[in-house]
Amino acid sequence: LERGSDVGGTWYWNRYPGARCDVESMEYSYSFADDLQQEWTWSDRYAPQPEILRYANHVADRFDLRRDIRFGASVTSAAFDEASSRWTVATDDGRTVTARFVVMATGCLSTTNTPSFPGMDTFTGAKYHTGRWPHEGVDFAGQRVGVIGTGSSAIQAIPVIAQQAAHLTVFQRTAQYSLPAHNRPLGPEQDEIKADYTGLRERNRKMTGGYGSRFGVPEHSVFDLSDDERQAEFERWWAIGGPYFLRAFTDVFLDQRANDLAAEFVRGKIRATVRDPAVAALLSPTTTIGCKRICIDTGYFETYNLPHVRLVDISRDPVELTPTGVRTGGVDHQLDAVVFATGFDAMTGTLLRVDIRGRGGRTLREAWEAGPRTYLGLQVPGFPNLFTITGPGSPSVLSNMIASIEQHVDWITACITHLRDSGVATIEAAEEPADEWVLHVNAVADATLYPTCNSWYLGANIPGKPRVFMPLPGVPGYARICDDVAADGYRGFVLTPA
Repeated sequence: LERGSDVGGTWYWNRYPGARCDVESMEYSYSFADDLQQEWTWSDRYAPQPEILRYANHVADRFDLRRDIRFGASVTSAAFDEASSRWTVATDDGRTVTARFVVMATGCLSTTNTPSFPGMDTFTGAKYHTGRWPHEGVDFAGQRVGVIGTGSSAIQAIPVIAQQAAHLTVFQRTAQYSLPAHNRPLGPEQDEIKADYTGLRERNRKMTGGYGSRFGVPEHSVFDLSDDERQAEFERWWAIGGPYFLRAFTDVFLDQRANDLAAEFVRGKIRATVRDPAVAALLSPTTTIGCKRICIDTGYFETYNLPHVRLVDISRDPVELTPTGVRTGGVDHQLDAVVFATGFDAMTGTLLRVDIRGRGGRTLREAWEAGPRTYLGLQVPGFPNLFTITGPGSPSVLSNMIASIEQHVDWITACITHLRDSGVATIEAAEEPADEWVLHVNAVADATLYPTCNSWYLGANIPGKPRVFMPLPGVPGYARICDDVAADGYRGFVLTPA
């Protein structure tokens, strides 16, 4: 059951200018079929959205998947019947489906965080959200455009919009760290990777984030080297491009002093790029680098050197829309179009917008009133035979999502096969193991610097959302635990015979 009118998921919806993956295309791709790996040719190191969407369509056609997909079907509810041990799933077109198993593959970043600024309905110009971009595209030529937000989507979109617009105003609440992608067309290295694709995938599974094994792992503490040696090492990883800079040293995510040195290096790059010192200061974050999802850009900071681009600080002044633009700090900004780059209700937003009811009619929203609680990020106590793909408590957004999705799909497939072969009616996460898993996720996160700032990893971007660190750092350890749980007769789950 698919809400969109075609395949692609996040790459179907996110068509904003400059949309591009921040994991290298050769690795942000499926590994389940070697023929597929060998036959598809990627154009760039980091694939743009249209190319990833073509890839998704190619996979759907190649494996004849469309016959099993009902498009334009937005799920509104899912209810478990204890007498029959079956789920009834309803869609917004009035139809229902009954099933023994339900897999919620709804995505971690699929429900947009739509802002509620005062005056939203009064603005007479065009309004867009990066996560729900018009499929026909938008031409900003000759227009005065405002972008609200400076997260990952904005950092990709702003340089492209600046090329089109007559004037661009960026409204920034919080400065973000961003690393250069150093994107380029893929040359002979693509054939070299394909020659040992299986080996690359296996090496990646041993990496903390599930990707990037070609560039190795850090070998030194920040404090093992002299100042000059440390600077040279930062420069070496900076030149690689993409997110790999954060691997420069072993303790960047573990020691605040080490992190401060990495952060200051990046701030130095911002000051060296942005000509106006005041603008550079506004663009320079003061928080821990990497505690929020790191952004990858192409020419983002250079954009602020253009004469028709203006940065407006809204950290202290609320934003209000007027019939002719945006008002903040007592200043009216006349605009023809406003782009809301305000992100998503991450990890839990889409699941909680579906009326999911488990045993005793208890809703998922009630079960998660104090924050998301899962076992392995795969199941929720009280909701038998309901699985979540990359749910809270799994590596998900801290990893190469394609690889993490495949790991979950393989585990769930093997689990369902085992249940059918063993005559088991239901599988359900037990209460105590789920409680222990939440403590484990938080203990792992607390050993790092991830929880040190307000991020959407914690739900901090959504007013009223419980503050719980949702993703689990560390792909290899997590995968081993999942495998061990299955090998031990699905330890921590309650299996009820038919």
